[in-house]
Amino acid sequence: MNAIIVSAVFGVLMMFASFLVNNKNVYRYLAIIGLSVLLLANILETYAIWSIKFDSFLQLSFERFGLFFNSIAIAATLFYVLLSGKDIVRVGNYSAEYFVLIFFILCGVSLITSYNSLLMLFLGIEIISIPLYILTGSDKKNLKSNEAALKYFLMGAFSTGLMLMGIALSYGAVGNFGLEGRGVVAFGGSMRVSFLEVAGLLLLFISMSFKASAAPFHFWTPDVYEGAPSVFTSFMATIVKATVFIGMIKLLEARTGIFGPTWQIILPLMIVLTLAIGNITAVFQQSVKRMLAYSSIAQAGFMLFALWSANDMGREGILLYSVAYTLATVGIFAVLVKMKDYTFDGFNGLAAKQPLVAASVAVFVLSLAGIPLTAGFFAKYFMLASAIKSGAGVWLLVVAVVFAAVSVYYYFRLIQAMYFKEGEAEMFEQPTNSFKGMLAIFAVLLIVLGIAPSLLFNYLYF
Repeated sequence: MNAIIVSAVFGVLMMFASFLVNNKNVYRYLAIIGLSVLLLANILETYAIWSIKFDSFLQLSFERFGLFFNSIAIAATLFYVLLSGKDIVRVGNYSAEYFVLIFFILCGVSLITSYNSLLMLFLGIEIISIPLYILTGSDKKNLKSNEAALKYFLMGAFSTGLMLMGIALSYGAVGNFGLEGRGVVAFGGSMRVSFLEVAGLLLLFISMSFKASAAPFHFWTPDVYEGAPSVFTSFMATIVKATVFIGMIKLLEARTGIFGPTWQIILPLMIVLTLAIGNITAVFQQSVKRMLAYSSIAQAGFMLFALWSANDMGREGILLYSVAYTLATVGIFAVLVKMKDYTFDGFNGLAAKQPLVAASVAVFVLSLAGIPLTAGFFAKYFMLASAIKSGAGVWLLVVAVVFAAVSVYYYFRLIQAMYFKEGEAEMFEQPTNSFKGMLAIFAVLLIVLGIAPSLLFNYLYF
């Protein structure tokens, strides 16, 4: 409850700051302070030291797993603001409001990780989605930004309609919105699965697949990610995406039996389709930003393994995957924001001009590709190992490994451009020492977690 209330309070405070203070740097500092306090408040609740008491009438359930993910999401947002805060305040004319929306998104994140009712799930998804529509269209003078915001809003509205229909059908099946005891209803003295419950859960799964950009519900992703301001694209492609998967795990946990044998067909097909579309399409992209958009779809394919496994290893894996994917993607986008040319050629010769920046980007790329000694390697390993533990077919794992190998090609194109091609990588401004330092911290964290991933899990269990 700490994260929900504190994030909402700081969001309101930032709203007042928007017309009481005119200094954009002050907004950034206030956001950093607010995120630090929010992180501390959530940690205190995680370890049962202090928490705000509030009767949610069983609509919310605060477990260690959800609270731990809250800490990861808040810490990642804090690092994101520390790294890209100066770029955030340069977008449009409403700098303070952007931080307001980020705090409200974190409030929605906290709802999704703790919901115990389908109504709370709906509220959490919408509290996340509506601010994202605004952030996507925040660059008012850019037609691509306006177009991306409109596409995102229309697709989001469509998926919201599916979610509401799914909730309505599920309520019609069992007569309540709670998560407990769903899936079977009485028919003439016998207990069996209700068709309404199956249809409702399927619609909920489809609507959340839209939010997670999993194929075949991914088609909005490349255009929206490319058109949105780059500094916000990294946020919506990482922290928000990971949160949706946490919500899906909570929804489907112990209820995949509702689909029966059909689930053994639906999910593997979706995993293969997501991996194939994301990786193969990314190979042909000339824009680094659009390549990262398609690679985010491919990364969603690996995250889907956590839904397949539905075991402790899958839950641990999705946490590590969230950290690894977020650090790497936020780091690359932070550099991309400063580049004049978003194509691969725009990175030619970057290593000669900015060796520390190029080295950091190389680590980020290696982690996204799943190369050993980076966090991305163990993240993918946990996903595949959890699937094996749950009895997945070997063919599915082979397909995943093959597409992971395909991803190496387009990720290494960026390393090739930086280190092996001559050119003048032009930037809007020279990176500051603090910016380079934050990039180096991101890279070091990815390497440390790639060597000892248990460091992350120690805080989950102890």
